[in-house]
Amino acid sequence: MSIVKIVNKSGNQLPQYETVLSAGMDLRAFIPEEIILQPMQRMLIPTGLYMELEPGYEAQIRPRSGLAFKHGITVLNSPGTIDADYRGELKILLVNLSNEAFTITNGERIAQMVIAKHDQATIQEVTELSSTERGEGGFGHTGRK
Repeated sequence: MSIVKIVNKSGNQLPQYETVLSAGMDLRAFIPEEIILQPMQRMLIPTGLYMELEPGYEAQIRPRSGLAFKHGITVLNSPGTIDADYRGELKILLVNLSNEAFTITNGERIAQMVIAKHDQATIQEVTELSSTERGEGGFGHTGRK
């Protein structure tokens, strides 16, 4: 289990797991007044949170399924990555993919954050790759059924 250090300038509660087996913690909007996100509009929403991750970890920012299903609100660069050396405010890039305006209020849960361990790969340039049964098959090569 990693330790995530957070400076909270929002006055909202800290991110927390809502259930015992949750993978993600909810992030809340920190805004002085309501924001109306129009259809197809995208906007950076501040959280008032600043974070320090341990080396070898990242924070992945993902949509909340209820907001996506019920209102068409999603994280545009999903999953967004916050690197361990970033010290700025966490801001969530939301987009409204619905046909209706959506109002965001202060303290509203707008995204979720998953802390994930990662590795840094060593890149090795070669002139050819090993062959596989799949080969260059991509984008739908296995069909639909």
